[in-house]
Amino acid sequence: MILLTHETIRCRNINRPHVTAIAPVTWGTTYLVTTELLPSGHPLWSGELRALPAGLIALALGRTLPTGAWWWRSVVLGTLNIGAFFPLLFLAAYTLPGGVAGIFGAAGPLIVALLALALLGERVTARRIVWGLLAVLGVTAMVLGPERGLDPVGVAAGAGSAASMALGTVLSKRWAPPVGAVAFTGWQLTGGGLVMLPLTLGVEGAPPPLDAMALLGYGWLALVGGLLAYVLWFRGIGRMPAGVASFLPILSPLVAAALGWAVLGEGLTPVQAVGFALALVAVVAAQWRPRAARPPRVVAA
Repeated sequence: MILLTHETIRCRNINRPHVTAIAPVTWGTTYLVTTELLPSGHPLWSGELRALPAGLIALALGRTLPTGAWWWRSVVLGTLNIGAFFPLLFLAAYTLPGGVAGIFGAAGPLIVALLALALLGERVTARRIVWGLLAVLGVTAMVLGPERGLDPVGVAAGAGSAASMALGTVLSKRWAPPVGAVAFTGWQLTGGGLVMLPLTLGVEGAPPPLDAMALLGYGWLALVGGLLAYVLWFRGIGRMPAGVASFLPILSPLVAAALGWAVLGEGLTPVQAVGFALALVAVVAAQWRPRAARPPRVVAA
Protein backbone atom coordinates (compact mmCIF):
# COMPACT_ATOMS: atom_id res chain seq x y z
CA MET A 1 0.00 0.00 0.00
CA ILE A 2 1.22 3.50 -0.80
CA LEU A 3 0.82 6.02 2.00
CA LEU A 4 1.16 9.70 1.16
CA THR A 5 1.68 12.00 4.11
CA HIS A 6 3.02 15.50 4.43
CA GLU A 7 6.18 14.02 5.93
CA THR A 8 6.62 11.82 2.87
CA ILE A 9 6.13 14.71 0.47
CA ARG A 10 8.58 16.89 2.40
CA CYS A 11 11.41 14.40 2.00
CA ARG A 12 14.54 16.47 1.57
CA ASN A 13 15.46 14.80 -1.73
CA ILE A 14 12.07 14.98 -3.38
CA ASN A 15 12.94 18.01 -5.51
CA ARG A 16 15.78 16.21 -7.25
CA PRO A 17 15.27 15.35 -10.92
CA HIS A 18 15.56 11.60 -10.39
CA VAL A 19 12.64 11.72 -7.92
CA THR A 20 10.50 13.87 -10.20
CA ALA A 21 11.35 11.45 -13.02
CA ILE A 22 9.33 8.76 -11.21
CA ALA A 23 6.21 10.51 -12.55
CA PRO A 24 6.87 10.12 -16.31
CA VAL A 25 8.33 6.66 -15.70
CA THR A 26 5.01 5.54 -14.20
CA TRP A 27 3.12 7.29 -17.02
CA GLY A 28 5.12 5.12 -19.41
CA THR A 29 3.37 2.04 -18.00
CA THR A 30 -0.03 3.33 -19.14
CA TYR A 31 0.10 1.65 -22.57
CA LEU A 32 0.92 -1.77 -21.12
CA VAL A 33 -1.72 -1.49 -18.39
CA THR A 34 -4.34 -0.28 -20.87
CA THR A 35 -3.75 -3.01 -23.46
CA GLU A 36 -3.37 -5.88 -20.99
CA LEU A 37 -5.78 -5.07 -18.15
CA LEU A 38 -8.44 -2.55 -19.20
CA PRO A 39 -11.59 -3.06 -21.29
CA SER A 40 -11.02 -1.85 -24.85
CA GLY A 41 -12.82 1.04 -26.51
CA HIS A 42 -13.10 3.35 -23.47
CA PRO A 43 -10.21 5.82 -23.69
CA LEU A 44 -12.14 8.69 -22.13
CA TRP A 45 -13.30 6.60 -19.19
CA SER A 46 -9.72 5.45 -18.74
CA GLY A 47 -8.68 9.08 -18.36
CA GLU A 48 -11.68 9.88 -16.15
CA LEU A 49 -11.11 6.96 -13.78
CA ARG A 50 -7.45 7.86 -13.62
CA ALA A 51 -8.06 11.50 -12.71
CA LEU A 52 -11.21 11.98 -10.64
CA PRO A 53 -10.81 9.25 -7.96
CA ALA A 54 -7.16 10.22 -7.47
CA GLY A 55 -8.16 13.87 -7.20
CA LEU A 56 -10.79 13.19 -4.56
CA ILE A 57 -8.31 11.11 -2.52
CA ALA A 58 -5.74 13.92 -2.76
CA LEU A 59 -8.36 16.45 -1.63
CA ALA A 60 -9.12 14.29 1.41
CA LEU A 61 -5.42 13.94 2.23
CA GLY A 62 -4.62 17.61 1.62
CA ARG A 63 -7.67 18.78 3.60
CA THR A 64 -7.56 22.17 1.89
CA LEU A 65 -9.91 23.64 -0.71
CA PRO A 66 -8.99 26.50 -3.04
CA THR A 67 -9.74 30.05 -1.95
CA GLY A 68 -10.11 33.29 -3.88
CA ALA A 69 -8.46 33.30 -7.28
CA TRP A 70 -7.33 29.71 -6.81
CA TRP A 71 -10.80 28.45 -7.67
CA TRP A 72 -10.52 29.59 -11.29
CA ARG A 73 -6.77 28.92 -11.43
CA SER A 74 -7.37 25.31 -10.37
CA VAL A 75 -9.92 24.90 -13.14
CA VAL A 76 -7.53 26.40 -15.70
CA LEU A 77 -4.59 24.26 -14.59
CA GLY A 78 -6.75 21.16 -14.22
CA THR A 79 -8.05 21.68 -17.75
CA LEU A 80 -4.60 22.21 -19.25
CA ASN A 81 -2.81 19.40 -17.39
CA ILE A 82 -5.66 16.89 -17.20
CA GLY A 83 -9.06 17.78 -18.66
CA ALA A 84 -7.87 18.82 -22.13
CA PHE A 85 -4.56 16.96 -22.16
CA PHE A 86 -5.98 13.46 -21.63
CA PRO A 87 -8.68 13.55 -24.37
CA LEU A 88 -6.32 15.18 -26.89
CA LEU A 89 -3.61 12.65 -26.10
CA PHE A 90 -6.00 9.71 -26.52
CA LEU A 91 -7.41 11.17 -29.76
CA ALA A 92 -3.91 11.56 -31.18
CA ALA A 93 -2.97 8.02 -30.13
CA TYR A 94 -6.09 6.57 -31.78
CA THR A 95 -5.81 8.51 -35.06
CA LEU A 96 -2.05 8.67 -35.68
CA PRO A 97 -0.37 5.38 -36.65
CA GLY A 98 2.71 3.96 -35.06
CA GLY A 99 2.75 6.17 -31.99
CA VAL A 100 3.45 9.33 -33.98
CA ALA A 101 1.81 11.25 -31.14
CA GLY A 102 5.02 10.70 -29.21
CA ILE A 103 6.78 13.14 -31.53
CA PHE A 104 4.56 15.97 -30.34
CA GLY A 105 5.26 15.05 -26.73
CA ALA A 106 8.99 15.13 -27.48
CA ALA A 107 8.56 18.66 -28.81
CA GLY A 108 7.33 19.73 -25.37
CA PRO A 109 10.72 21.05 -24.16
CA LEU A 110 10.91 23.41 -27.14
CA ILE A 111 7.39 24.70 -26.52
CA VAL A 112 8.10 25.10 -22.80
CA ALA A 113 11.31 27.00 -23.58
CA LEU A 114 9.36 29.63 -25.52
CA LEU A 115 6.55 29.85 -22.95
CA ALA A 116 9.01 30.01 -20.04
CA LEU A 117 10.82 32.88 -21.75
CA ALA A 118 7.58 34.81 -22.17
CA LEU A 119 5.89 34.02 -18.84
CA LEU A 120 8.75 33.23 -16.43
CA GLY A 121 11.68 35.11 -17.90
CA GLU A 122 13.76 31.91 -18.12
CA ARG A 123 16.61 32.35 -20.56
CA VAL A 124 16.53 30.10 -23.65
CA THR A 125 20.00 28.64 -24.04
CA ALA A 126 21.48 27.08 -27.15
CA ARG A 127 22.15 24.00 -25.04
CA ARG A 128 18.47 23.53 -24.27
CA ILE A 129 17.48 23.95 -27.90
CA VAL A 130 20.08 21.39 -29.02
CA TRP A 131 18.93 18.79 -26.50
CA GLY A 132 15.29 19.50 -27.39
CA LEU A 133 15.95 18.91 -31.09
CA LEU A 134 17.88 15.74 -30.25
CA ALA A 135 14.92 14.47 -28.22
CA VAL A 136 12.53 15.08 -31.12
CA LEU A 137 14.93 13.31 -33.49
CA GLY A 138 15.27 10.34 -31.15
CA VAL A 139 11.55 9.85 -30.57
CA THR A 140 10.87 10.32 -34.29
CA ALA A 141 13.32 7.53 -35.11
CA MET A 142 11.53 5.30 -32.59
CA VAL A 143 7.98 5.71 -33.91
CA LEU A 144 8.12 6.47 -37.62
CA GLY A 145 8.16 3.72 -40.19
CA PRO A 146 8.66 3.86 -43.95
CA GLU A 147 4.93 4.20 -44.75
CA ARG A 148 3.04 6.42 -42.36
CA GLY A 149 -0.06 8.46 -43.16
CA LEU A 150 -0.89 11.45 -41.00
CA ASP A 151 -4.51 12.20 -40.12
CA PRO A 152 -5.00 16.01 -39.91
CA VAL A 153 -7.29 15.59 -36.88
CA GLY A 154 -4.66 13.46 -35.16
CA VAL A 155 -1.93 15.97 -35.96
CA ALA A 156 -4.02 18.79 -34.50
CA ALA A 157 -4.77 16.71 -31.39
CA GLY A 158 -1.11 15.79 -30.93
CA ALA A 159 0.00 19.40 -31.24
CA GLY A 160 -2.80 20.49 -28.91
CA SER A 161 -1.89 17.94 -26.24
CA ALA A 162 1.77 19.02 -26.27
CA ALA A 163 0.83 22.70 -26.10
CA SER A 164 -1.71 22.06 -23.33
CA MET A 165 0.78 20.26 -21.08
CA ALA A 166 3.52 22.79 -21.85
CA LEU A 167 1.32 25.74 -20.89
CA GLY A 168 0.05 23.88 -17.83
CA THR A 169 3.63 23.19 -16.73
CA VAL A 170 4.68 26.83 -17.08
CA LEU A 171 1.56 28.26 -15.40
CA SER A 172 1.88 25.72 -12.55
CA LYS A 173 5.26 27.27 -11.87
CA ARG A 174 4.23 30.89 -12.47
CA TRP A 175 1.27 30.63 -10.10
CA ALA A 176 3.15 29.41 -7.04
CA PRO A 177 0.50 27.44 -5.11
CA PRO A 178 -0.21 28.48 -1.51
CA VAL A 179 -0.50 24.83 -0.39
CA GLY A 180 1.54 21.64 -0.44
CA ALA A 181 1.87 19.30 -3.38
CA VAL A 182 -0.85 16.88 -2.23
CA ALA A 183 -3.58 19.55 -1.99
CA PHE A 184 -2.38 21.21 -5.22
CA THR A 185 -2.55 17.85 -7.01
CA GLY A 186 -6.05 17.28 -5.64
CA TRP A 187 -7.24 20.62 -6.98
CA GLN A 188 -5.97 19.87 -10.48
CA LEU A 189 -6.96 16.21 -10.77
CA THR A 190 -10.44 16.92 -9.43
CA GLY A 191 -10.88 20.00 -11.62
CA GLY A 192 -9.63 18.16 -14.70
CA GLY A 193 -11.78 15.12 -13.96
CA LEU A 194 -14.91 17.25 -13.59
CA VAL A 195 -14.12 19.07 -16.84
CA MET A 196 -13.78 15.73 -18.65
CA LEU A 197 -16.90 14.15 -17.14
CA PRO A 198 -19.57 15.66 -19.45
CA LEU A 199 -17.50 14.81 -22.55
CA THR A 200 -16.90 11.27 -21.29
CA LEU A 201 -20.59 10.65 -20.57
CA GLY A 202 -21.64 12.22 -23.86
CA VAL A 203 -19.22 10.24 -26.03
CA GLU A 204 -18.89 6.88 -24.24
CA GLY A 205 -22.01 6.71 -22.07
CA ALA A 206 -21.99 4.68 -18.87
CA PRO A 207 -18.72 3.37 -17.39
CA PRO A 208 -17.55 -0.01 -18.68
CA PRO A 209 -18.11 -3.15 -16.57
CA LEU A 210 -15.15 -3.84 -14.31
CA ASP A 211 -13.71 -7.25 -13.55
CA ALA A 212 -10.81 -7.98 -11.21
CA MET A 213 -8.18 -7.26 -13.85
CA ALA A 214 -9.82 -3.96 -14.80
CA LEU A 215 -10.00 -2.91 -11.15
CA LEU A 216 -6.31 -3.71 -10.80
CA GLY A 217 -5.50 -1.67 -13.91
CA TYR A 218 -7.60 1.33 -12.96
CA GLY A 219 -6.23 1.15 -9.42
CA TRP A 220 -2.69 1.37 -10.77
CA LEU A 221 -3.55 4.27 -13.09
CA ALA A 222 -5.37 6.21 -10.36
CA LEU A 223 -3.14 5.61 -7.34
CA VAL A 224 0.30 5.31 -8.94
CA GLY A 225 -0.04 6.90 -12.40
CA GLY A 226 -2.39 9.54 -11.05
CA LEU A 227 -2.07 10.40 -7.35
CA LEU A 228 1.57 9.52 -6.64
CA ALA A 229 2.92 10.55 -10.04
CA TYR A 230 1.24 13.95 -10.12
CA VAL A 231 2.19 14.76 -6.52
CA LEU A 232 5.83 14.13 -7.41
CA TRP A 233 5.46 15.97 -10.72
CA PHE A 234 3.89 19.16 -9.34
CA ARG A 235 6.30 19.15 -6.41
CA GLY A 236 9.24 18.79 -8.80
CA ILE A 237 8.28 21.44 -11.33
CA GLY A 238 7.76 23.90 -8.48
CA ARG A 239 11.43 23.50 -7.53
CA MET A 240 13.10 23.02 -10.93
CA PRO A 241 13.44 25.37 -13.92
CA ALA A 242 10.49 24.74 -16.22
CA GLY A 243 12.78 24.12 -19.19
CA VAL A 244 14.68 21.40 -17.32
CA ALA A 245 11.56 19.66 -16.00
CA SER A 246 9.98 19.65 -19.46
CA PHE A 247 12.48 17.04 -20.68
CA LEU A 248 11.41 14.45 -18.13
CA PRO A 249 8.08 13.45 -19.81
CA ILE A 250 10.14 12.15 -22.74
CA LEU A 251 10.87 9.21 -20.45
CA SER A 252 7.26 8.05 -20.91
CA PRO A 253 7.54 6.80 -24.53
CA LEU A 254 10.97 5.35 -23.69
CA VAL A 255 9.53 3.32 -20.80
CA ALA A 256 6.57 2.28 -22.96
CA ALA A 257 8.94 1.05 -25.68
CA ALA A 258 11.12 -0.79 -23.15
CA LEU A 259 8.09 -2.53 -21.61
CA GLY A 260 6.79 -3.44 -25.06
CA TRP A 261 10.11 -5.09 -25.81
CA ALA A 262 10.54 -6.79 -22.42
CA VAL A 263 6.95 -7.84 -21.63
CA LEU A 264 5.07 -7.97 -24.93
CA GLY A 265 7.93 -9.20 -27.10
CA GLU A 266 7.79 -6.20 -29.43
CA GLY A 267 11.01 -5.91 -31.40
CA LEU A 268 13.17 -2.83 -31.80
CA THR A 269 14.85 -2.19 -35.14
CA PRO A 270 18.40 -0.81 -35.17
CA VAL A 271 17.02 2.62 -36.12
CA GLN A 272 14.56 2.51 -33.22
CA ALA A 273 17.32 1.47 -30.82
CA VAL A 274 19.45 4.42 -31.93
CA GLY A 275 16.45 6.74 -31.52
CA PHE A 276 15.86 5.34 -28.03
CA ALA A 277 19.48 6.08 -27.10
CA LEU A 278 19.39 9.61 -28.54
CA ALA A 279 16.21 10.51 -26.65
CA LEU A 280 17.60 9.10 -23.41
CA VAL A 281 20.84 11.05 -23.82
CA ALA A 282 18.82 14.25 -24.38
CA VAL A 283 16.80 13.72 -21.18
CA VAL A 284 19.85 12.99 -19.04
CA ALA A 285 21.97 15.79 -20.52
CA ALA A 286 19.19 18.34 -20.04
CA GLN A 287 19.28 17.71 -16.28
CA TRP A 288 22.94 18.68 -16.04
CA ARG A 289 23.60 22.33 -15.33
CA PRO A 290 27.13 23.77 -15.26
CA ARG A 291 28.15 25.04 -11.89
CA ALA A 292 28.92 28.71 -11.62
CA ALA A 293 32.62 29.39 -11.66
CA ARG A 294 34.07 30.11 -8.23
CA PRO A 295 35.77 33.48 -7.75
CA PRO A 296 39.57 33.26 -7.57
CA ARG A 297 41.06 33.05 -4.11
CA VAL A 298 42.87 36.13 -2.91
CA VAL A 299 46.08 35.36 -1.07
CA ALA A 300 47.30 38.02 1.31
CA ALA A 301 50.82 39.23 0.69
